[in-house]
Amino acid sequence: MVIILLVIAVVAAIFGFGGIADGAAEIAKILFYIFIVLFVLSLLFGKKIFK
Repeated sequence: MVIILLVIAVVAAIFGFGGIADGAAEIAKILFYIFIVLFVLSLLFGKKIFK
């Protein structure tokens, strides 16, 4: 789940950072960092939760 959201955030970041829309760039940056944190947390704690 988190990997899918991370991919969506990366795609949004690519479009946003390219200057297509300033609003989209800000949202993409926020989502990108949120999903990076969620991805790292799922890597660290995912095995403990699903055991």
